[in-house]
Amino acid sequence: MQQNQDAGRTKVVLDAMGGDYAPAEPVKGAVDAVCAREDIEVILVGQEDVVRGELSNYSYPSGQITVVHAEEVIETAEPPVAAIRKKKQSSIVVGMNLVKRKEADAFVSAGSSGAVLVGGQGIVGRIRGIERPPLAPLIPTEKGVSLLIDCGANVDARPSHLVQFARMGSVYMEHVLGVKRPRVAIVNIGAEEEKGNALVKDTFPLLKECTDLNFVGSIEAREIPRGEADVIVCEAFVGNVILKLYEGLSATLIDAIKKGMTSTLKSKIGAALALPALKGTLKSFDATQYGGAPLLGLNGLVVKTHGSAKAVEITNSIFQCVTFKEQDINGRIRKNILSSAEQEGM
Repeated sequence: MQQNQDAGRTKVVLDAMGGDYAPAEPVKGAVDAVCAREDIEVILVGQEDVVRGELSNYSYPSGQITVVHAEEVIETAEPPVAAIRKKKQSSIVVGMNLVKRKEADAFVSAGSSGAVLVGGQGIVGRIRGIERPPLAPLIPTEKGVSLLIDCGANVDARPSHLVQFARMGSVYMEHVLGVKRPRVAIVNIGAEEEKGNALVKDTFPLLKECTDLNFVGSIEAREIPRGEADVIVCEAFVGNVILKLYEGLSATLIDAIKKGMTSTLKSKIGAALALPALKGTLKSFDATQYGGAPLLGLNGLVVKTHGSAKAVEITNSIFQCVTFKEQDINGRIRKNILSSAEQEGM
């Protein structure tokens, strides 16, 4: 019975040494995940004595957490390509090799973004036919969430890359979030088809020709928070600017609201009355509840969380991996890309 239960679990490798608050927050996130669900096994990768020291602070189902030793740590400031090549015993390299060897289903890290991107492509490897794997975080909107793709992996993208981003994003939104016929839009400086830079102008007609996509045209930045599209396509420079501005503005507005509601006695009384409704509204714009950003198009799942991720974001990233596996997102992406290539006569 125990063996059958283990076989059905999603095995997630967690970089215990990655992020601003490692190893405390990654370990707590792992413990919270396995205490909440029986269908998860977390493999903590990092300096074993340090990781076990953190684990000793908690009670948890021991059969759902294992520790794999990795002596080295890739620091954020290190050149990622050199770090991946030289630090073979780092938590990122050891963890990704577990996914490559199919000993785990997914890898989650709050560590060096560059190393995660390089390792994802170089160690886990791309699905055949995928030109560039994009980072795709969910961002909160007035209507729920949208997928921003790409937000940091491919600064110099080509039109064919953006078309693949749109296809992978559609698969993800439909099968992970349950959005039927997700609306796909390309980030632009206006609604007119003739507007935009060379990349947008060249990509727009290609997206229009994709009969498998529900392409709705251009989307301006101000329309993104309104939820006017489900999949927001752009190259990584634009996507990263959108994401960072989004996060910074959300945090600023939340702080301003909190200060305004506690500035006077009257406002404090009003805040007490409005607090239940306000908490729900503010929570909907808290990106940490949606987990990390998957690097789509790889042979295994790699998820990058914020460097400042706390336990709750790490826990939600682990939960995200379960849905990814259950819905066979990699298989669906592989089938979609193969089908589109056949239709285009490639």
